[in-house]
Amino acid sequence: MLKLAPYAANDEMSRGRRYPESSPAYRSQFQRDRDRIIHSAAFRRLEYKTQVFVNHEGDMFRTRLTHSIEVAQLSRTIARILSLNEELCETIALAHDLGHTPFGHAGQDALNDCMKDYGGFEHNLQSLRTVDELEERYAEFRGLNLTFESREGILKHCSIKNAKELGEVGQRFLDKTRPSLEAQVVNLADGIAYNNHDVDDGLRSGLITIEQLRNIELFEDQHIEVTDNYSDLNGRQLIYEIIRRMINRQVVDLVETSQENLKSHEPKDINEVRQHSDDLISFSDKMKAANLELKQFLRDQLYRHYRVHRMSAKASRIICALFDAFINDPRLLNPEHQQNIQKAEQESGQPGRARAVADYVAGMTDRYAITEYRRIFDPEELT
Repeated sequence: MLKLAPYAANDEMSRGRRYPESSPAYRSQFQRDRDRIIHSAAFRRLEYKTQVFVNHEGDMFRTRLTHSIEVAQLSRTIARILSLNEELCETIALAHDLGHTPFGHAGQDALNDCMKDYGGFEHNLQSLRTVDELEERYAEFRGLNLTFESREGILKHCSIKNAKELGEVGQRFLDKTRPSLEAQVVNLADGIAYNNHDVDDGLRSGLITIEQLRNIELFEDQHIEVTDNYSDLNGRQLIYEIIRRMINRQVVDLVETSQENLKSHEPKDINEVRQHSDDLISFSDKMKAANLELKQFLRDQLYRHYRVHRMSAKASRIICALFDAFINDPRLLNPEHQQNIQKAEQESGQPGRARAVADYVAGMTDRYAITEYRRIFDPEELT
């Protein structure tokens, strides 16, 4: 690892774990966190959880797993340039989507609606719940027992009500303080990866076109540059070349703007980072406007496309039907999950029962949710 800046997160100064453990012999604390995430069941399931397009629609579309790897790559690159902790950035990036439902945001919205009387559902909070409670791998504690810094980075946003129940990791939302610079890096790298790769998947699917995108400044600038330099380039090579340049332009802007912020404010350590009034990792105002234009385009032309809406409507019906079936009759589940629901209900009543069902549904992959739906509601599927 390169020498860390004084304001970077340092695992030797970590706030520690919920359950004390001896230090690892040949790894840093954040490396241990990363390795635990990679070996978790929730991380493996990301391979079959999608963002915009349902898993069975094609092998070339992004999944939550490939997205998480892409965010980790971007985050490590940015962290290295800024002399921040690459290992912590990688850890947060690989864990940030562990709580996502099947079927992307459509699944999350549906499950949130199902849980409206029981505290709601939010994938970011579910990611923290996954590493804190739901993973069962170790003899001495539930969850993965990650460091405070990793858990802080996973929890990007949180309501005041939920923050009050989360102890130390939720305190910054009450105090209105900032997370580590590494957490800030991953948050913005997530957006870079998400938006640009949705452009790629949208073009691959045929739901949006290059002609439409040429009205978007961030895309058009790179389109002009690429076609001027490579007049005979077309097809997938043209798209890849434009998108990689879009990503590079955003990363460079983020790095240079953040360098200026850090030079201007000169935080002495991570505590001064936390007390600062604004995030120190940021885009320039011009890039913020360009990103907003791209996001609005994707929202209007891709996410609201009638074919995507059809997929989303189907996903919502599947999620809601499964939730209703399991909460009304847990015996539809195997004995292990029946016991989890019974235990949660004994501890917290009906809200506990609902939360346990939500945990189970949220943990499903796209294809498993579809299979379960058929098993329960298709008369021809008797097993």
